[in-house]
Amino acid sequence: MSAGWVAGGVRARAIARRRLGTGGARELARVGSLAEAVAILAESPYGRGVTAGTDLAGAQRAVAATLLWHLRVLAGWLPGAGVGMLRSLAGWFEIANVDEHLQALADRPSEPPFSLGALATSWPRLAATRSTAELRATLAASPWGDPGGETDREIRLGMRMAWADRVATRVSAARGWATGAAALLVAKERFALGRPLPERTAVVARRLLGHQATTATTLAELAAAVPPEGRWALAGIDDPARLWEAELRWWRRLREDGDRLLGAATFGPDRIAGAVALLAADAWLVRAALAAAAHGGSQAVEVFDAVG
Repeated sequence: MSAGWVAGGVRARAIARRRLGTGGARELARVGSLAEAVAILAESPYGRGVTAGTDLAGAQRAVAATLLWHLRVLAGWLPGAGVGMLRSLAGWFEIANVDEHLQALADRPSEPPFSLGALATSWPRLAATRSTAELRATLAASPWGDPGGETDREIRLGMRMAWADRVATRVSAARGWATGAAALLVAKERFALGRPLPERTAVVARRLLGHQATTATTLAELAAAVPPEGRWALAGIDDPARLWEAELRWWRRLREDGDRLLGAATFGPDRIAGAVALLAADAWLVRAALAAAAHGGSQAVEVFDAVG
């Protein structure tokens, strides 16, 4: 194993310790007010960009930005192949940037983009587009591929399914997470929202999940058709009203797998994927804790306990 992977593996363990964990996040959730939660957050590893008076959306965004910062720091310790792996895993941030860019193109309120640095796939070119038609054309000429249309929905769904496909293909340790996430996306669109997938999204979904998964007529049929590595995400879920349970299961699985991979005895890509999984799951948990604190009361903490 190269010195870069060893150095990156050591750094990954150090960075992964900069988490609140389930206990710390629960303490954040139970304080009962957003102002108090923000004050606590400002003194935590998520304190970058958090000041008194930060609202809920701003605090949650700061948590996500801290996660991205940790990934950028980790990338600086890795060899080229490791940076490429992180770039694939960090695709969520480029999707979030495009979501906000779509808002701006439609003259709707939008947030500033996340700073991706070396982890950008195509963001500088995507940011320069001035219409949804130009955005689609730029996506089509990039690793994201053609989303198949110019509507917000086609672009958003197309990028999300392309991301799952890319992670499943390029990050072996994350294939189960990506496949499970793709299955959840299809389930929500088809059976919770009752909408057919856009054609291009369906093409990528068929490549990742198989033809039967995209033609299933019930949620149970979809769950049975998903390849084994992602079937766990929908196992036992036969009612669209219970998809929230599947989403919580996905995050718990990410946390459990991340802990196992980070603790591997050998250095290499799996340890890095484990660190990323743990950091992402912790950021998600802290964002949920902030929402619980903002709503206050014991009922909000009970909801958070179901999440954590």
